[in-house]
Amino acid sequence: MRHAQQPPMETELKLSLSAADLPRLLAHPLLAKGAGTQRLLNTYFDTPDLALQQRRMAVRERLAGEQWLLTVKTAGQSQNGLSRRQEWEGPTTPGALQFDALVDDTALAADLMAWRPALRALFCTDFERQRWVIEHAGAQIEVALDHGRIHVPGTNLSEPLLELELELLSGSEAALLALADVLHQTPQGPVTLVPSDASKAQRGMALWARTIATS
Repeated sequence: MRHAQQPPMETELKLSLSAADLPRLLAHPLLAKGAGTQRLLNTYFDTPDLALQQRRMAVRERLAGEQWLLTVKTAGQSQNGLSRRQEWEGPTTPGALQFDALVDDTALAADLMAWRPALRALFCTDFERQRWVIEHAGAQIEVALDHGRIHVPGTNLSEPLLELELELLSGSEAALLALADVLHQTPQGPVTLVPSDASKAQRGMALWARTIATS
């Protein structure tokens, strides 16, 4: 969600929910003004010896509308769904993986460029994102609802993806928890929002690992 010209730090709260609760969540008054909707196609990469996973990093190419984006996320802290990590994102050409033009950490960029020839596509996510920007508790927060699938290309391995991400754009991170509490209560009844420490990349890697177990 962060672009390269912005400070490369992401603070967000990730929450999972059930499909049965989705209509109630979308009926919440804070989400009633309507959302921007976009389909996002994402491919995640690693080396054959999983160098990125060992560093708890993720490299992703994303097609958002007609724009291709390259994203690098570093290891961060995640507890009770609240994560803090560095992130770089900027326009790219598919397959270019030009990390030295994206990442302003010289040592990290050099490592990524050294790994680049060995990087392979391991898994994909394909989902529709509904997005709102909400002012709450003195903070500006991006609310993103992602609904789709994670899959391993060339196999029948896939699993559903349904999660709510609250990303802090400005203000105190305590506002993320406060907003989650508000979204939990809807006129139609409570929505079960469960904090999740597993990123899409971690879930995708776990799915890809099943190809190794069955080969």
